[in-house]
Amino acid sequence: MEMGGSIIMKQAIHFGAGNIGRGFIGELLVQSGYEVTFVDVNDELVKTINEKKAYNIKIVGDEPQTVHVEHVKAINSNTNLEDLLTAIVKADIITTAIGPNILKFIAPNIAKGLERRVKVNETPLNVIACENMVGGSTVLKNFVYEHLSDEAKPLVDKLIGFPDAAVDRIVPLQHNEEPLLVQVEPYCEWDVNRTQAKGEVPEIKGLTWVDNLQAYIERKLFTVNTGHASIAYMAYQKGIKDIYSAMQDPEIVAFVRKVWGETGSMLIEKYGFDPAVHQKYVETTEKRFANPHLSDEVTRVARGPKRKLGAKDRLVSPATQLIEQGKTPSALAKVIAAALHFDYEGDKEAVEVQAYVKEHGYEEALTHFTGIEKGSKLYNLVEAELQVYKK
Repeated sequence: MEMGGSIIMKQAIHFGAGNIGRGFIGELLVQSGYEVTFVDVNDELVKTINEKKAYNIKIVGDEPQTVHVEHVKAINSNTNLEDLLTAIVKADIITTAIGPNILKFIAPNIAKGLERRVKVNETPLNVIACENMVGGSTVLKNFVYEHLSDEAKPLVDKLIGFPDAAVDRIVPLQHNEEPLLVQVEPYCEWDVNRTQAKGEVPEIKGLTWVDNLQAYIERKLFTVNTGHASIAYMAYQKGIKDIYSAMQDPEIVAFVRKVWGETGSMLIEKYGFDPAVHQKYVETTEKRFANPHLSDEVTRVARGPKRKLGAKDRLVSPATQLIEQGKTPSALAKVIAAALHFDYEGDKEAVEVQAYVKEHGYEEALTHFTGIEKGSKLYNLVEAELQVYKK
């Protein structure tokens, strides 16, 4: 809508002016008619955004293109807190992409802004944490509530939603001459839980409001993350250095397709996904990993084996669920064994796992890091794979 010759845009606040903030969430918000205020503590970055008021995104792939993003500004929350609080009072949406560990540090300022807002602005507002974690907005909400006064809580309950989200876009490590340029892949997915939102949900390009977010979280986790880890652990055993090269190895590609066959059958039975639609999702994922412009180091994708071997994570959880459905996760068992053999010295968790293996052996390590019970079907499947390594 225009007033006096200038366009009145909706206002978005986005915490985190890094590559994912600019190259994913910020871009979609601007394309949906928002003026985006990035909030960051990197003074250099904030100054550059305020000087240029625009930046470019390079979409790399078979059909490369450059997207020019305007209608952006930035606030340094360390030095300009008053500006941030004023912006929160007027905002139409708040988003974050700062990393799961930083949520607790932005919560006090969000709480201050919301305290002020609910006194003067009764418009509903949604705060969406776009982090690579399950239930990020709920985690942020809990941190925010620790800093709210008792009188503000009922009003915040009524007006402010914290809908959880699942996000997916590969933004590789990069060093660009142009300070604000970001390189990203063509694919992106942003699913948000409609049932936790307040007021009328905004229409945002690339954002899908869903009623069963868990299904989409698991679809992403057990297709994209499980697939990525499977390729990395198998490639590491073969001495292959990066994911693109691994995707040129027919043996690894055939193997990861077996993994996807297993996780796919589990997801389809559990959530009722359409098999043809799911197969297309798998094929898209495979194509993403084979994009030469986005290739990641195998050791970077495989890092953190302790976390990745956890009972609720990308390898053990789908394998356990398959067994509950009466199926045999033989490919996943092979990946779990490979993850226990990931001995890259540059990774703290890998060093820790290998030290435990050295002291207690692989069988003990298997139960210790995965929570898989000794003698269970999954234990026996992985144990058989560990024997293959011994030979």
